[in-house]
Amino acid sequence: MDDHEPTSPQVPAPARVRRLLTHMRGRGLIAFALTGAAVGLAACGTAAATTTPSPTAAGSGSPAGPLSGGGGSNARSGPAAGGSSGTVSGVSASSFTVSTPAGQKVTVDEASSTTYEKNSTSTSAGAITTGEAVLVLGTTSGTTITGTQVVVQPSGATSAASAAAGVVPFQQGAATSSKQVGQIPADYSQGSGTIVSGPTANKATEAALAAYPGGIVDRVVQLSNGEFEVHYIGVNWPHHIFVNQDFTVVGAN
Repeated sequence: MDDHEPTSPQVPAPARVRRLLTHMRGRGLIAFALTGAAVGLAACGTAAATTTPSPTAAGSGSPAGPLSGGGGSNARSGPAAGGSSGTVSGVSASSFTVSTPAGQKVTVDEASSTTYEKNSTSTSAGAITTGEAVLVLGTTSGTTITGTQVVVQPSGATSAASAAAGVVPFQQGAATSSKQVGQIPADYSQGSGTIVSGPTANKATEAALAAYPGGIVDRVVQLSNGEFEVHYIGVNWPHHIFVNQDFTVVGAN
């Protein structure tokens, strides 16, 4: 060895080991921090992907919120005023099931406040028996209706009206019809309007079900021109029934 070559100071073995461990520990902490940051970003991305709502197509999906006053949002309502009609297919202590003329099954939950009518006079829950034709008004959530009013109707009337109106039963995988009948408001856009309830919604629902029996009304919306759009589910056509201020059906699509 050259006497002029610089030499490193001799470090005792234990000190060298401690220095090496310290160096490796530092690199490990940096790697852990970077890994944690990557996991955190991935988790944020996953959360954003799973919690960001997607648009709901017309006539499909689940209720997701109130309608906006503007057009084009097509936001779905939560449980809202609506109803259905058909034949009683089963009765239990606090509910009954209805089969619509289009083959949809509806569960009707009864409450102490539910009223019953037959032949234009008040009656009791005992009047609801298997085979009776009924009109049900209430709060609709999917295919379940919490009944506020149940009206016993003449048998067979709804099936004949459904066929005459051209109601298209729901079929899995079948394309939704784009047929349009009657008058559709010129400025109508899906998702516009204000959800209504009470007697106004009941009258519009009853008018729509009389003209197009077979589906389930899951909300009634008043449009900017004062008319009503009655939203239908459970059938392939129609999905929107338009009722004027005199509660007369004027169009459907």
